[in-house]
Amino acid sequence: MKKIVFTGGGTAGHVTPNLAIIKELNKNEWDIHYIGSKKGIEKELIEKINIPYYSISSGKLRRYLSVENVKDIFKVLKGCYDARKLLKKIKPDVVFSKGGFVSVPVVIAASMLKIPVLIHESDLTPGLANKIAMRFASKIFTSFEETLNYLPKEKSSCIGSPIRKDILTGSATAGRHFLDFTSSKPIITVMGGSLGAKKINKAIRENLDVLTKKYQIVHLCGKGNVDEALTTNRGYKQLEYVHDELADILAATSFVITRGGSNAIFEFLALKLPMLIIPLSKQQSRGDQILNAKSFTKKGFSLTLEEENLTSETFLETVQQLDEKQAAIKQAMNSNVKNGGLTEILQELKKY
Repeated sequence: MKKIVFTGGGTAGHVTPNLAIIKELNKNEWDIHYIGSKKGIEKELIEKINIPYYSISSGKLRRYLSVENVKDIFKVLKGCYDARKLLKKIKPDVVFSKGGFVSVPVVIAASMLKIPVLIHESDLTPGLANKIAMRFASKIFTSFEETLNYLPKEKSSCIGSPIRKDILTGSATAGRHFLDFTSSKPIITVMGGSLGAKKINKAIRENLDVLTKKYQIVHLCGKGNVDEALTTNRGYKQLEYVHDELADILAATSFVITRGGSNAIFEFLALKLPMLIIPLSKQQSRGDQILNAKSFTKKGFSLTLEEENLTSETFLETVQQLDEKQAAIKQAMNSNVKNGGLTEILQELKKY
């Protein structure tokens, strides 16, 4: 039986593609293991599917000067020791990394042990973790063609994003039933990421009276962000987060309002859902979501409204534009051919 170790964590975006691949691996052929951090979201998500999970020490990689950087150097070194010890015990044929701080020690340890490492970079420009890890990788995959400009050409290829197959098989009827929505008005799904997005939440709620005249709104607002005063509003459904019902909700959806996380926007692209992307600002991130959003808008897949320009008025105006341009956006989406990321990764894994 072939053995594989997955790694990646810190946010759901570093775990979801791994889950998509894991679900497609034949459990009679593959012995699957996961190495992650002690407190990251990956621990909860992986333990739900009964895959052996191992925690290692992981330091945060910062782009700015901080006394914590010195402490974290030792955490990363400890993580390399932990990962090397685990990999020597598991003896995998291959390691697959989706990035995040915890992946760096695993990739370095695998390289030291001569274990092949495959990496997938979702964002348009590589994150700091993958910038470090790529020199130890055997093969690097990307979601965006533009990313190849930042990578060693001889071992990099653009394959698109590994899309979860179950996200493509939802039922619109089941989605409307779950939400208690009618078929008489289009549905807008609002997703601010696993932690929600305060400014997007505010913009939606300030404009509910106007929006619900024409649309029904399902608002995935993040943990602890449900506004109890609005729970009786007909045509507006608040949920902290959804798991099994997401495919059905998206099947019933006409438009999406989202952050600029790569995995999410590539899933919406695969579903041919016109989207308004409101990316995290540079004050909150390294600017990767802004670049992702600009690329999608340039290709005609979405509209972008940067958070610095987000007001009640600009929000309503851009939603109106999204409605008016939906036919052109869907036409552009239909011309996209990069939906085979999952298939290509599975084919590559078979080589090991």
